[in-house]
Amino acid sequence: MALLEQQPTEKKGPSLVVQLGMLLVMSALAAGAAWFAGSYLQSRSGSVEEPAATASESVATTHAPDEDGAATPPPGIFMLEPITTNLAEPSEVWVRAELSLVFEGEPDPAMAAAIHQDLFAYLRTVKLRQVETASGLQHLRSDLAERASIRSEGAVKQILFRALLFE
Repeated sequence: MALLEQQPTEKKGPSLVVQLGMLLVMSALAAGAAWFAGSYLQSRSGSVEEPAATASESVATTHAPDEDGAATPPPGIFMLEPITTNLAEPSEVWVRAELSLVFEGEPDPAMAAAIHQDLFAYLRTVKLRQVETASGLQHLRSDLAERASIRSEGAVKQILFRALLFE
């Protein structure tokens, strides 16, 4: 019995040198993958940013602020008057939406006024729980764009949110 207790137990598993070697190999593979992914993403983002930068520069140069300091919208964009109303539920929560309409061609003020009233009526039916999440806000945005497109018979391509405030 004493002999069994005195025998040294044999180590099981790889040696320390093998473990360090594997650590170095795995670190080198991770660094190589990170370098490859970084260079790939940098090459993809470089080609996308250049057209966007030139487009924003052209908009900034062609649509300078008025003598009053207020920026004029580019052609095809109609700035609606702010919509301020309470929500359907809870009725003590108010919403203020400052929107702009992007028209296919020249904006029609009469059509924009009709769209303004339609969006106003729609916002009165919205419940707070519908717009509490990011996906809810996205659904609100798509619903407003769809209503504007239907009301204008396809003349409105998009709705731009300048401000959206819930109080």
